[in-house]
Amino acid sequence: MGFDGLVVVSDPYLQRRFTQTDLRALQQQYAGLRDAAPTGRLRLRDLPAALTSLGSATATAGEKENSSSETELTEEEWASVLKAVARADEKPLLDVNFELFLRVYSEMQLRLKGGKARDGGGGGIRRSSSTSAAFLTASTTTLLHTISESEKASYVGHINAYLAEDPFLKKALPVNPATDQLFHLTKDGVLLCKLVNLAVPGTIDERAINTKRMLNLWEKNENHTLCLNSAKAIGCTVVNIGTQDLAEGRPHLILGLISQIIKIQLLADVNLKSTPQLVELVEDSEEMEELMSLSPEKILLRWMNFQLKKGGFQRTVTNFSSDTKDSEAYACLLNVLAPECSAKPFPMSVKDLLHRARLVLEHADRMGCKRYLAPKDIVDGLQNLNLAFVAHIFQKRNGLSKQMKKVTFVDGLSDDAQVSREERSFRLWINSLGISSYINNVFEDLRNGWVLLEVMDKVSPGSVNWKMANRPPIKLPFRKVENCNQVLKIGKDIHFSLVNIAGTDVVQGNKKLILAFLWQLMRYNILQLLKNLRFRSNGKEMTDDDILLWANKQVKDSGKQSQMESFKDRSLSSGIFFVNLLGAVEPRVVNWSLVTKGEKDEEKQMNASYIISVARKLGCCIFLLPEDILEVNQKMMLSLTASIMYWHLKRPKSYSLDPENSSSCETSSISTSDDSASETSIDDSGTR
Repeated sequence: MGFDGLVVVSDPYLQRRFTQTDLRALQQQYAGLRDAAPTGRLRLRDLPAALTSLGSATATAGEKENSSSETELTEEEWASVLKAVARADEKPLLDVNFELFLRVYSEMQLRLKGGKARDGGGGGIRRSSSTSAAFLTASTTTLLHTISESEKASYVGHINAYLAEDPFLKKALPVNPATDQLFHLTKDGVLLCKLVNLAVPGTIDERAINTKRMLNLWEKNENHTLCLNSAKAIGCTVVNIGTQDLAEGRPHLILGLISQIIKIQLLADVNLKSTPQLVELVEDSEEMEELMSLSPEKILLRWMNFQLKKGGFQRTVTNFSSDTKDSEAYACLLNVLAPECSAKPFPMSVKDLLHRARLVLEHADRMGCKRYLAPKDIVDGLQNLNLAFVAHIFQKRNGLSKQMKKVTFVDGLSDDAQVSREERSFRLWINSLGISSYINNVFEDLRNGWVLLEVMDKVSPGSVNWKMANRPPIKLPFRKVENCNQVLKIGKDIHFSLVNIAGTDVVQGNKKLILAFLWQLMRYNILQLLKNLRFRSNGKEMTDDDILLWANKQVKDSGKQSQMESFKDRSLSSGIFFVNLLGAVEPRVVNWSLVTKGEKDEEKQMNASYIISVARKLGCCIFLLPEDILEVNQKMMLSLTASIMYWHLKRPKSYSLDPENSSSCETSSISTSDDSASETSIDDSGTR
């Protein structure tokens, strides 16, 4: 096994033939075929039928119209395939490992797509065949991904503007948007880590970033792991992307990640906490609660329509694409916000859409707004760039009154710091699970019960009776209660403590009870993942005490003296125990010269920040903040310790972080995972 999230095969031919995305997709198909076999074992003689059925299941409608002679191999051809790929020690009745599966699959695709080229008597796979890449058109392999040059140019401009003075990056900037320099620059992970910190300052302790001029493979992988786990921790959706994708500089995946990070940066102030003047958009406390539950994008739309109404604009803008193509809304918005920057000819006096869009952008330039798009991008309705443009206008000049007459609404609805931090942690954890729903506010978005059902099904597969579930939108309150009652029933079945909580409490948004339930859900998920590492726990139930004993033993065996009595031990606030634990599970991951004694508040803060970044760099997907360590939040202390334990137990015994031996990772095979689909909650790969 190589780096976590990296599928490694020993055959150099297979290494060249398949990309990481291909390998991950095929590994899932292999596991599915193996699990579907009657005996639970996939044998060489079973592969022809299994792969033929796989091809039929994944074929498109157009492909199914083709004759079977064009889409399937004959028995003689299958015999030739098996003879070509099977080695001397691979007999028909032996189990098929993943690499043998890949060789058979590859040879099958070559014959299907390459005129059914034969091997002429079992000489093996034709490694110099002109049809060697034909199999990439199969439905289980990578599709051709295109990228938007406009978006790339916009993001490059953002990077050049905001990171120009960065001590490490300034020698490599500015990036030329007309080339692929951006994708080469991200291969060491430093730029992406810096972008995360730019979006949410302090997310990454930059002392933990590897910033040598010449980084080895492992140090680059550490940066990529740190980046992906930190991106999850600020709200990015990281699906089907791993550290190897970043190392390979895959353009569509990198642009997608950068797009999310920049979006989070630009929308950082579009909320009531950062911009309390947004209270001007509502009339009463009921509307205030609704506003607080909206995503930043929807709040931005609401703000835009609020300003457009001032200017007498007749239409309602519902999106940042088709509704802004004609630039009419932009012309009105900018005239309301900065009438002194208007100039002739006025945009609305021009009929040509490109010319009108150009005049709008010139108006924005005079306001001092950065250009995130070109005139053609407005006319084409590029949503991401239009959103970035409006968000930057909001940052530059929101046009809201500084008279805070309605601020009492905000005061009355604000939470204490710990409730806010716990809501944030649970929200990010839920969004990391890869469910279909994305939540912006735990207390509002869980009230219909549907998201909770999705989470329950993820952490306890098969527990939800979907026939009895009510899918959103749900207008009738009792339908929401039905969903929440099923959630609580499942919770009782898996032994949650649910005294004095009913479905109506969730529907009504009872914060205390919702947080208590979510903590039990997160804790259950963590303990199940640890239990599923059967080679360590023998299938026994894991408990909080098991995690505590494991952590103390690791630190003691490393020769350190610090111990923790419980997860609410006040001595944990110094950070020393967790630094020692990280150093115990992987000695080279901690730079001891950066660790303080943890006696003064400032020293504790530095240690707490460093601990979180080092844990993420190691491979732990965690959602706590330094304040949780400083205040010894018992729940977050348990989740942090369990995440470190999970990473440690999951790695193979032969695992090595020795940079000199990092290349050895490329010559060993990886085993398939038996863990729950919710593994990404504390896994580091970011893939699914």
